[in-house]
Amino acid sequence: MLIESQPDMKFVAEASDGAEAVRLAQATNPDVILMDVRMPVMDGLEATQQIVARGLDTRILILTTFDLDKAVAKAVASGASGFVLKDADPEFLLAAIRTVHSGSEVFAAQATADLIRRFSQSPNRLGGEPEEFKALTEREREMFFLAAKGMSNGEIAAQEFLSEATVKTHISRILAKLSLRDRVQLVVFAYEHGLL
Repeated sequence: MLIESQPDMKFVAEASDGAEAVRLAQATNPDVILMDVRMPVMDGLEATQQIVARGLDTRILILTTFDLDKAVAKAVASGASGFVLKDADPEFLLAAIRTVHSGSEVFAAQATADLIRRFSQSPNRLGGEPEEFKALTEREREMFFLAAKGMSNGEIAAQEFLSEATVKTHISRILAKLSLRDRVQLVVFAYEHGLL
């Protein structure tokens, strides 16, 4: 399902498969896409990768079952802005869509724990400190580790006695230096490289 909002227009579209979702995304450049991982023709992972690769300014929220699989982890690594469970309450789902639209990320609590556990046990972990990570200042590294542990800007600001604006600036610089799209990719980066 694709959701687009413009100042004078609200638009909702539904795709029956991943290939159609990619075509609709390209044609409408939606604000938010609610993407099912398992779809015919092209799965949600491939569709997410193709939409992100096209450089659209679209936020993607993945829908998954309780049993998190590698596809969701790959979708997040590819640029999805988070994921929620298919059986989430309608009010929570709407709040998640609004949160993603505002530029933040959303993770289903149990699914997040599963994701972290899978990355930490994965034989494919890259391990070691990557070169781009070495470019971070000491303060940026501190902010990186706090964000990678799932702390919000407000929580980091309170703990570090900083303003939220200062924390946001640090996080933005970290994302730019590491060529990451958002905090979701920051968490994945940390676990892929064994930094936590």
